[in-house]
Amino acid sequence: MAMATCTQLSSSSPLFHPQITKKPFLIPSPATISVHGFSTLRPKSLSLSHRSSVSASAASSTVDVNEPVKKSVRTLPFRVGHGFDLHRLEPGYPLIIGGIDIPHDRGCEAHSDGDVLLHCVVDAILGALGLPDIGQIFPDSDPKWKGAASSVFIKEAVRLMDEAGCEIGNLDATLILQRPKISPHKETIRSNLSKLLGADPSVVNLKAKTHEKVDSLGENRSIAAHTVILLMKK
Repeated sequence: MAMATCTQLSSSSPLFHPQITKKPFLIPSPATISVHGFSTLRPKSLSLSHRSSVSASAASSTVDVNEPVKKSVRTLPFRVGHGFDLHRLEPGYPLIIGGIDIPHDRGCEAHSDGDVLLHCVVDAILGALGLPDIGQIFPDSDPKWKGAASSVFIKEAVRLMDEAGCEIGNLDATLILQRPKISPHKETIRSNLSKLLGADPSVVNLKAKTHEKVDSLGENRSIAAHTVILLMKK
């Protein structure tokens, strides 16, 4: 098929544009421009005085980078806390873990009863509440805490938790010691810890690890514990 040339196009051709053939091409005035049959205003250049006013306006709206930015604090329905404690093991002291007296040839040397598990649980609760650690609330420089049962510290931590409108979502604790074996006492410790916390045993977990005979923990010269706790808004 032969292609149509420009000379063969008539006014009936779909390619025919009436503005091209019927009307002379006019240069648009400086104020308007015609684009596809639509008229639009040509942007005018700003005068020097107008430019100055725009610059001043822009300068006045500039944010001061040194001005402190106010951020809204988002309140979450839960809080997470971590606790850690470590005590030396020495002959002549009882070994108390989670409020339970565990038979052993040595125990924790401490200002109170040296219950490493309860101490780190208290620290985890205080941490979740954004409060100071156990050493600040119950300082070992205060004689009234000399030989005190760590259940007293737990009760105070639970009171602060209730006061903040929180309850335990779940708790996960890990004991680290070479001796004695904790497995025969694990359920008794976990049950007593649940009672002290006023929590269902299903949300309280306890694990025990040796330290593979490495450093003071592995040489039966110390005992340590870690606790992670999730507090939920009531």
